[in-house]
Amino acid sequence: MSDGETGPEVVERLYQLILSRRGTDPEVSYTARLFAKGRRKIAQKVGEEAVEAVIAAVDESRKNLVGESADLLYHLLVLWADTGIAPGDVYAELRRREGTSGVDEKKHRK
Repeated sequence: MSDGETGPEVVERLYQLILSRRGTDPEVSYTARLFAKGRRKIAQKVGEEAVEAVIAAVDESRKNLVGESADLLYHLLVLWADTGIAPGDVYAELRRREGTSGVDEKKHRK
């Protein structure tokens, strides 16, 4: 990344842009179009992009996986925005899990 930006800063800036598109004209903004179509459509796009990322990981180049991962993250951020989840909420959960065995963490899920 250039000019000292961290991943979280880029994600937060994209998230704020996504929030700013809510309620704008769906004819001029793909993000606004997703919001207008509702959570079910947004969730469907997250699933589609996840599958495309998996396919890229198995069958394609690193470059394609990077691109599909960016698409997946973008659509996941739209879903978070639609549900009122901020990136910081997810970062906090990751920090909470840090240092915990994945096996132990799964045992304690409800």
